[in-house]
Amino acid sequence: MKLIDLPGDVPRRGARVIALLAVPCCLAQFTPREKPTGPWMDKSLSPDRRAELVMREMTRDEKIQLVHGAGMVGIGKSDPVIVRSNGGGGFVPGIPRLGLPDLNMNDSSVGSGGGARKGRYSTAMPSSLALASGWDANLARDVGALIGRELADQGYNVSLGGGVNITREPRNGRNFEYLGEDPILAGNLVAAWIQGVQSEGVIGDIKHYAVNDQETGRYFTNAIIGKRELRETDLLAFEIGVKRGKPGMVMCSYNLINGAWACENEYTLNQVLKKEWGFPGWVISDWFGTHSTVKAANAGLDQEQPDGRYFSDALKKAIDGGEVSAARLDDMVHRILRTEFAAGIVDDPRPSRVPDIFRGFSVAQRAAEETMVLLKNQDARLPLNAASLRSIAVIGGHADAGVLSGGGSAQVDAAGGNAVPDPNLKNDILSIFSQVVFHRSSPLRAIREAAPSVKVTFDPGTDPAAAAAAAKAADVAIVFVLQHTSEGKDQASLALPDGQDALVERVAAANPRTIVVIESGGPVLLPWAGKVSAILEAWYPGIRGGEAIANVLFGTVNPSGKLAVTFPTSDSDLPRATVPAPPGKMPSPLDGLTDARPPFPASYDEGLKVGYKWFDAEKKAPAYPFGFGLSYSTFAYSDLKVTGGNSLAVNFTVRNTSRRAGAEVAQVYLSFPDAANEPPKRLIGWEKIALKPGESRVVSLAVDPLYVSVFDAAAEAWKIVPGEYRVMAGPSSAALPLAAKASLAGAR
Repeated sequence: MKLIDLPGDVPRRGARVIALLAVPCCLAQFTPREKPTGPWMDKSLSPDRRAELVMREMTRDEKIQLVHGAGMVGIGKSDPVIVRSNGGGGFVPGIPRLGLPDLNMNDSSVGSGGGARKGRYSTAMPSSLALASGWDANLARDVGALIGRELADQGYNVSLGGGVNITREPRNGRNFEYLGEDPILAGNLVAAWIQGVQSEGVIGDIKHYAVNDQETGRYFTNAIIGKRELRETDLLAFEIGVKRGKPGMVMCSYNLINGAWACENEYTLNQVLKKEWGFPGWVISDWFGTHSTVKAANAGLDQEQPDGRYFSDALKKAIDGGEVSAARLDDMVHRILRTEFAAGIVDDPRPSRVPDIFRGFSVAQRAAEETMVLLKNQDARLPLNAASLRSIAVIGGHADAGVLSGGGSAQVDAAGGNAVPDPNLKNDILSIFSQVVFHRSSPLRAIREAAPSVKVTFDPGTDPAAAAAAAKAADVAIVFVLQHTSEGKDQASLALPDGQDALVERVAAANPRTIVVIESGGPVLLPWAGKVSAILEAWYPGIRGGEAIANVLFGTVNPSGKLAVTFPTSDSDLPRATVPAPPGKMPSPLDGLTDARPPFPASYDEGLKVGYKWFDAEKKAPAYPFGFGLSYSTFAYSDLKVTGGNSLAVNFTVRNTSRRAGAEVAQVYLSFPDAANEPPKRLIGWEKIALKPGESRVVSLAVDPLYVSVFDAAAEAWKIVPGEYRVMAGPSSAALPLAAKASLAGAR
């Protein structure tokens, strides 16, 4: 079968579709009937020691077997042993005689991908960007644990989730898989997510390392960025995630970084990741992201996926010729094996079982409720009071059927099938990969259940005049608008597609009590914001999204989410007018043309000024700033105290000034001395606190020295610039009522 011109990670997800048709269903991963009794099976030994011992028993062919995937059914040549595969995103056969299990990998950014197609249930969680808008490491850890549990239940022992590429390009189609525009926020949340996944005996991943900040031409994008800028933005998120989350794997990305492919980049892989950060796990390539044998192996790539084009026979030849040392092969294998022992997949393989769907529902709904962001609430229009309403018009967004999700390899199959099936969908990889999927959680149904005595009507919104008439006849109109984003493509604009702005305008003109609910993969333009009474950003809310939306609208849940990305007023306010794009059509890796044409440059010359830092530095007022989010409660900030010297400590008080219990994300930002040459301010800490009416609490933060440091590119080191700093605290990056100064001593 010849496959060409596939978008995005189609090699991974598309191959999975084929594999599910060709591979017998529900084959369990290999586990030996009787475990070997070699010294490496002694659990009292360290993972590194156990790896050393078992490697003494391995042949070179067995070592080579572990450093590449076994291929994919229907794509190229695959190893016959792939019949043991669990049908997920990737497979590496184990070594039965040594008790080493198969590595069964699956996509899992927002849930175990592809599970439903094999007759398995997978909980579709809210998008990662939604999770970031919760600003809550405990919630991220709980979501990760739920995903890890369901991966294990389905027979997988390796997660391919953990995306943390920062929102440098807001039109990036994969932003919904990532954790926002600030590296400190994103790094801490991905670390917690990884901890959750690995708590369930599944090897965790962090990706896509690094500067994979756009989908347009990503197989050939040369991300051009200064070393200091690289370390303080994209790599800072990874540094925090790697050091705190301790993932078993790091997945290198498709693009080049300053002229060197990410999967053979000596600086990012060997110098930074392995040497400076001390990462003990293995580097895995993105699917078909390997470009060489000798250079990739020597630069730090440990495992090629999904096959062995470069790391099988070609690697043997390179070792025989002295181009790659036998010691380097041993290092690759050691990293994989020590991670297997550390994760427990050798000693304690989890048996497959039916996932606990009720537990999944509970975590998914809580995550959706705690991460939605109330952007506007004029005249306290929300929460809705069912007792005072006679009629509600629900309009648009397929709200009668379900809630939207993001596309690509992160797509979790809709339980029960797509709630809004595409009648033109073809049974081919391209169509399946790019289809728009809705989960069966109807906001309309949930609204009716929340207000059983109210007449609730639905209009599809396809005819603005009819929608306006429905809105005019109702006490309240709720318009659902959609922005579908997907791996493999970027948006041309942040504007809502398909005439939805005109729909909102018509409805708002007909009914001043119009509420807009946004389901999106990232920021959108809201030209009608001044004409509606309330706006709720629901993101991609997952399998219980409809219920979560209704609970927020009717006040069963008090919203507490804060934006993890800036919402601009127009595309022209972004660092680039358009997403950098290559001339002409770019081939897919499956064409066998991976290196057939030169890379094209994407110059990220905004450097340190990512997200809110760009808007601050350029003095551009966003529509809604980073960190912004309203509540049905109100909060007051007071008594800021800071201490400097060799470290920075911050204390202040937050009080709930309303009659309603609520949660506030109290944020702390820092302005550097002029000599540091930094953007106007940087997020350095936050705490999400729940407060009863009238309750006060002191927020105390001991700030990590890394967060107040700048990277000295010449010295290859972080340093604290001596001088006077300004510390600010408040509810968002643009509302910081408290400020104080502190002096810090310089340090490296």
